[in-house]
Amino acid sequence: MALSRTLSGHQTAPASGRLFLSLLERIQVGHLILITPDGQQRVFGDPHAAPGARLEMRDWRACGAILRKGDIGFADAWRAFWVDTPDLAALLRVAIRNERALQRTVYGGWLAQLWYGLRHRLRPNTRSGSRRNIHAHYDIGNAFYAQWLDPSFTYSSAVFGGKLRQSLEDAQHAKYQRIIDTLGLREGMRILEIGCGWGGFAMHAARQGIHVHGVTISPAQLDFGRQRVREAGLSERVQLELRDYRSLTGQYDGIVSIEMFEAVGEKFWPTYFRILRERLRPGARALVQTIMIDDSHFAAYRATSDFIREFIFPGGMLPSPQRFAQAARRGGLAACTSLAFGRDYAETLRRWRGAFEAQLDAIRTQGFDEIFVRTWRLYLAYCEAGFDEGRTDVMQFVLSQAD
Repeated sequence: MALSRTLSGHQTAPASGRLFLSLLERIQVGHLILITPDGQQRVFGDPHAAPGARLEMRDWRACGAILRKGDIGFADAWRAFWVDTPDLAALLRVAIRNERALQRTVYGGWLAQLWYGLRHRLRPNTRSGSRRNIHAHYDIGNAFYAQWLDPSFTYSSAVFGGKLRQSLEDAQHAKYQRIIDTLGLREGMRILEIGCGWGGFAMHAARQGIHVHGVTISPAQLDFGRQRVREAGLSERVQLELRDYRSLTGQYDGIVSIEMFEAVGEKFWPTYFRILRERLRPGARALVQTIMIDDSHFAAYRATSDFIREFIFPGGMLPSPQRFAQAARRGGLAACTSLAFGRDYAETLRRWRGAFEAQLDAIRTQGFDEIFVRTWRLYLAYCEAGFDEGRTDVMQFVLSQAD
C-alpha cells in the first residue's frame, strides 16, 4: 500500500486512518496505547486510568475496515494480521466502556449495517438452515473441543457461586445440580433436554435415577454423547437422539434447555415456546438457560449482525430479558428469572481461553491454521469482555404453563 511520507520519514496516515485517530480522541474511560504502522506511539484517554489496553496497528487498512464494518471489520483486520494486541480481552473492555463515544468503530457505517442485517436474515433457522448453521460450529470435531473443555465436556456457563477456587468441572456439576434442584426433579421422572450437547447434563441427571431424552441436530455431538453414555453404563436412563425440537411428541415431567435458545432465531421463538408448552405435562416446568443482550442494546443488535454471528454462530440471535419473557407469554408460558450469572460466564470463558492457549500445539496438529486460531482467540476474548462488562448476561428462566 503506497503512502506518502513526511520529511521525518513517518508514513502519513490515509483519510480513514486520520478519521480513526480522531475518534479515539473521544475515549473518556480508561486509556488506549496505540502503535501506528510507522512505529509512533500515541495515548488516548487518561494513561493512569483503568481499564487500559494496547493496540498495535500494523496496516492502515485496518482503520477503513473498522470504520466501514465495526466489530466485523475489526475481526477482518485481526484475521488479516493488520492489528495485534497483547491482551484482547482488555482491548475489548476499553471499547465496551467507551461504546457511545466510539459507536462508529463498534457498529460501522449504515450501509454495512444494512448489508450485514440482510445477510443475517438470509440465514434463517429452518430445519435445514439449523443443520447448516449448527454444523458450522459444533461439527468442527470432538477432538478439537476435547482439548480445552473440562472433563464434563460442557460447552455452556458454569455456576461458581463465588467459589472461584473450585475446578471448572465442579462448577459445571454445580450448574447441573442447580437445574435439577430448581425444577424439583426426582428419581423415576422422565425429562426432555432440548440441545443435549455431548450428554453432560443427561449423564448427571441419570446418575440420580432421572430418565433423560436428549435431542441434538449435531451428528458429531450425538455420536460422542452416545459413546460417553455407554461407557458410563447409563444407557437404560439416557436416550440421545438426532432430532429437531420441532418434531418432538409426547409429554415430560420437566424440560431442560441449556444455551440452545440462542440458535432458535427470533422468527421461530413462537414455535419454540409452543413446543415447550405442549411437551410439558400439566403442572410440570421447564428451565431454559440462555445468553442475553441488554434490553437497551437489543434494537441495535437486532437490526444488523456482528462478529459472533458472522464468524462463529451463523443464524444466532440473543434475546433480551424483556423480549424473552414477552415471547414466552405469547407462547402460553409464564417466565420467571431464576438466576443471572454473567460474571460466572466471564470466569468460565477465562478458563476456556487459558486451556485453549495451553493446547495450541495440539490444536494446530489437528490441521487448524493460524487464521482459525486467531478467530477463536478473538471469539473467546470477545465473549469474556462482554460478560465482564455487563454487555451480555446469562440467565436461567423457569417456565410454567400460564393459566
